[in-house]
Amino acid sequence: MADKKKPRYGAWIIVGVILLGLAGFGTGGLSGNIRNIGTVGDKDVTVASYQRALNDQMRALSAQFGQQISFQQAQAFGVDQLALNQVVLLRTLDNEASNLGISVGDARVFERLQAIPSFQGAGGFNRETYRLSLQQTGQSAAEFEVGIREETARTLLQGAVVSGIPAPDAYADALVQYVSETRSITWAAVGEDALTAPVPGATPAAQQEYYDAHPDEFTLPESRDITYVWLTPTMIIEDMVVADEAIARMYNQRINEFVQPERRLVERLVYLDQARAEDAITRVNAGEATFEDLVAERGLSLTDIDLGDVSQGDLRSAGEAVFAAETGDVVGPFNSPLGPALFRMNAVLAAQETPLEEAAPLLRDELAADAAREYINDNADPIIDLLAGGATMADVAERTDMRLGSINWTPENTEGIAAYDAFRREAATVQDGAFPEVLDLADGGIFALTLDGVVPPTLQPLDDVREEVSTAWQAQARQEAIVAKAEEISADVLPLTDFETLTLTPQIEDNLSRRTFVEGTPPSFNDEVFGMSVGDVRVIDAENRALIVRLDDIAAPDLSNESVVAQRDALAENARAGIAQDIFDAYATTVQQNTEQSLNQQTINAVNAQFQ
Repeated sequence: MADKKKPRYGAWIIVGVILLGLAGFGTGGLSGNIRNIGTVGDKDVTVASYQRALNDQMRALSAQFGQQISFQQAQAFGVDQLALNQVVLLRTLDNEASNLGISVGDARVFERLQAIPSFQGAGGFNRETYRLSLQQTGQSAAEFEVGIREETARTLLQGAVVSGIPAPDAYADALVQYVSETRSITWAAVGEDALTAPVPGATPAAQQEYYDAHPDEFTLPESRDITYVWLTPTMIIEDMVVADEAIARMYNQRINEFVQPERRLVERLVYLDQARAEDAITRVNAGEATFEDLVAERGLSLTDIDLGDVSQGDLRSAGEAVFAAETGDVVGPFNSPLGPALFRMNAVLAAQETPLEEAAPLLRDELAADAAREYINDNADPIIDLLAGGATMADVAERTDMRLGSINWTPENTEGIAAYDAFRREAATVQDGAFPEVLDLADGGIFALTLDGVVPPTLQPLDDVREEVSTAWQAQARQEAIVAKAEEISADVLPLTDFETLTLTPQIEDNLSRRTFVEGTPPSFNDEVFGMSVGDVRVIDAENRALIVRLDDIAAPDLSNESVVAQRDALAENARAGIAQDIFDAYATTVQQNTEQSLNQQTINAVNAQFQ
C-alpha cells in the first residue's frame, strides 16, 4: 500500500513551532541593546529567532552526516543563508497576517500553552514551570505569548491560502491506470544452438570496420608514470633477530591458546526458581518432555541458551556433573549466575596442548613482524629528512633500506604496491612537482612517490589488438545472427500459436506489472513489453541471446482492490499537496516582493561569529 505524504506547506508550520521552541543556542552574547537583525514590514526579526533557526539547521545537518558539523562546514552548505531565509519568510507572513487583520484571542493562546509538554506539571499546565522555563531561555511571558499568537495567526493565513484545493481525480486515475495495469505474456529464448551455420571469422576489412566503429573498446585509460620507494615488514622480516627468551615469554603469556583443557559443548536453560527447575528435570527423566520441549515452553530457541565450548571451571557448581555426563544427557538443576538451571552436554572436546617447540615458529614470525614494523617506524624520520633535503627516489633507495620501483599506474592496476589502498589514493591524486611525503601502508610499511608524467587515453594500434578486435567482431556477428534467426521464427508466431510447435520452450508470465522482475531478461524488458499491443510479437536483444515475446492480454487495475484504491488516493493526495505547495510558494514570493525588508548585515555577522 502506498504511503500518503503530508502536504509540504505544513513544513512552514513546523518551522514556526521550532522557532518558538524553548531550547536555543545562547540567546545572549551580543553586547548592548541589539535585539534585532532587521525588520520585515512592521515586524522585527529578532536576534534570538535567527540564532534558534541557525542552531536547528546545524543540528539537522549534523544528524544527517552522523557527526558534529562546525559552523564553517555548515556555511559551506549555505546553512546560515537558509536559516536567515526561514526567519525572514516567517516574519513576512506574520506582517501579512497583521495587515489582513488575522489574529487570535487570549483563550486560543492559553489553549496552545496548555498543550506544550515543557509546561506540564503533575496536574497539567503549571504556571510556575512555565515561568521557570521561560526564565531559563531568557524570554518573558509577554514575548512568548506574542510569538504563540503570531504563529497561530500565520497558520490560519497559510491554511486560507492552500485550503479548498480539490484533488486532481483525473490525474490520479490516469496514473493509477498506468502504474497498476498488468500484462500477460508468452516468451522464449533463442540461443546460438538455433543457428544452422557457424559464424565466419572476421576478415581484415571487417576487423578494420569494427575497430573504427568502436574505438573506446581499444583505448587504454589514462595512466600515470610513477617512481616510488617502499619498505614493508615482509621485506625485512628475515633480518630481524628474535631471542629465544622472547619467544618463551610470549608463549607463557598466551598459554591459554596453546594448552587447553578438556572442554564441553553445553546448553543452559535457566529457571526463575528451584521448584520449577526440579519439576522440569523430573519431566525429562520420566520421558514426559524433551529438552527441546522445555526450551520451547520458555519461548526460547536453542541458540538463545547455547554456551558454546566451556571448561569445567566455567560451569562452576555444574562442572563436575556436566563433565561426567554422556553426550545428550540433561543434568541439574544447579545454581548459575542467572538462577537455577538445567544443562545439556552435546559434545566432548578433547584437551589440546601445543608445546613450545611447535608454537615457536609461529611466535617467532609474529615477534619478527612486530620488530620489523618497529624498525620501519623508527627509521621513517631520517627518510623524511632526506626527502626534505631534495633527495630523489633513487637517492633514498641508495641510502636507506627502502626499495626503488616504478609503475605505469591505472585504476585497474592492483599488483604489487598498487594493491595497497593508500598507494592507490596517492597515485590517483599526486601532482607533477609535488613534494614527496612518507606515507603509511596498512601492514605497517611506508612509501613515498613522485609523478614522472601522465599518459592520456591512447587508442592502441590495430595490429596490437587485432585478436581482441576479431573476437569482438565475431561476438557481434553471432548476436546479429541470433537476432535474425529469432526474427525469422517470430514471423510464424500468431496469437494462438503454441511455441513448442516451433521448437521453442515457452515461459508464461501472468499479471506482469511495470515493477515485476523477470529472471533471464534484460533491463529494458518491461519497457518493451508495456509498449506492445495485444497480439504483438517482438524480438528483444538479450546480449548473448534473443527473446521472442508475445503479448497475450492487458488487464486494467481492479479499482475495488484495497491496495489499488489506497495507491490512487495517495497519488491524488500527493498531487493535491504539490499543487498546494506551488500555490503557497507563489503567494509567499509575491508577498515577499511587496514587503519592505531591512536587514543589518553587521548584526548578522556578529551572530554568526558566536557559532565559530
